[in-house]
Amino acid sequence: MHNFSRPSGLAHLSQRYDAILCDVWGVIHNGRKAFQPACEALVAFRNRGGTVVLITNAPVPKERVLRYFAPLGVPDEAFDDCVSSGDAARAELLRRKDQTVWVYGADAGEEHDRFLYEGLGLTFEPSAAADILLCIGLRDQVNDDPEDYRSDLREIAAAGLPMLCANPDMQVRVGDQLVWCAGALARIYEQEGGVVIYPGKPHAAIYRLARERLVEHGFNGPDGRILAVGDGPVTDLRGANREGLDVLYVGSGLAAGEAGDFDVLTRQHLAEAGVSATYAMPELFW
Repeated sequence: MHNFSRPSGLAHLSQRYDAILCDVWGVIHNGRKAFQPACEALVAFRNRGGTVVLITNAPVPKERVLRYFAPLGVPDEAFDDCVSSGDAARAELLRRKDQTVWVYGADAGEEHDRFLYEGLGLTFEPSAAADILLCIGLRDQVNDDPEDYRSDLREIAAAGLPMLCANPDMQVRVGDQLVWCAGALARIYEQEGGVVIYPGKPHAAIYRLARERLVEHGFNGPDGRILAVGDGPVTDLRGANREGLDVLYVGSGLAAGEAGDFDVLTRQHLAEAGVSATYAMPELFW
């Protein structure tokens, strides 16, 4: 289950695939700067006629994801389109627009987070009297610990509110530091008996959006011509496995800086997550 090939670069795989679904954070940038070899690889793939749709668990709409690319050094030529967990979450909120929403965590109500739900005509109720809990993340993702929220989440779960988790990632690397994401709170919520709705990876909603974008940009091939790329075993790889897609694991994100043999460490990470990879590379390059 945990055997994989080590390609000499994306160029080695480019004839086998016509489309790529590529993770963002940890693959093409680390929140501080772009990974230029990865960006150049995607540009080269597109120059050969391939289609690239970025697929990210960022809990904001696509437009908010893209606005950070230029300052980080991610070129527009590296991708055709982008879908986010925020896009999928907005679609789920729109489906529930007759319900009241409790926006929870991540400085709820601040400008950055309002992009997730503004313009949908929602009614808000910041208490257990709401119909659904929208979890954006920790209020302070650097200094807070998810366990700080357990007693609060236990009470909310007991009230029977389903949680919509805007970002299923447990952690993400910002520069050289790992910080907590909404997925860590969602795991606690489930442990306390709560029901969680996940719009992002590894769940199906975000992949439906990504497939729609591929078609819009001219890809009409079979799944066997799609390659998923990601650094997260429990999100990117598990999602690709569930979707029946070949997947390239890269070690430039969550596993960055680990000491030891890359192949051995990768097999360990895959085994711990119960997932498989078709290919593995320390980082994405052409």
